[in-house]
Amino acid sequence: MIEKLSRVLAARPVKHFSTTNRRESAVLIPLYKKEEKYHILFIQRTGNVTVHKHQISFPGGRYETSDKTLKDTALREAEEEVGIRQEDVNIIGELDDFATAGSHYVISPFVGVIPYPYNFKIDTFEAQEIIDVEIDELMDMTCREEGTTVIDGETIPAYFYHHGDRVIWGATARVLKQFLDILCALDNPLTP
Repeated sequence: MIEKLSRVLAARPVKHFSTTNRRESAVLIPLYKKEEKYHILFIQRTGNVTVHKHQISFPGGRYETSDKTLKDTALREAEEEVGIRQEDVNIIGELDDFATAGSHYVISPFVGVIPYPYNFKIDTFEAQEIIDVEIDELMDMTCREEGTTVIDGETIPAYFYHHGDRVIWGATARVLKQFLDILCALDNPLTP
């Protein structure tokens, strides 16, 4: 799956925001194989962070001038928040940019494969806990609800993924939806 996903991500054009009126940020979508199934790592943010308090998200954050690229931002933030060393991440592709509704960020998501088991080290100021979710669970349509939200005066689709008593929503859910759509297309016989 990882090889095919890597090829598909490399072949697709990435849509970047050309506007400069949003703050740049990046996230890592950490994938790993556990008990023969692929999983995604999410974090539950604490109430200490400036924005997105208590939300479930991918590890990531704001671009800093010390970062050479947004990929560096995603890797740095993942290391700071959950202890994933940058040299342990194999970046296999990038998704489209996504705007946040309330915090005025634009997010650049990077898909990376990490080894498992892994000795995660949570920064308890930023991350309350790590949430491990099997990808097959997220593909189950019964865990997803749809709605709408408004960003920059435009009504766009909104998604809500239920995992136990937790809900993944907002920009994280829109990034996740694009990622899962790409995964679904891998199994479609009409897709080359």
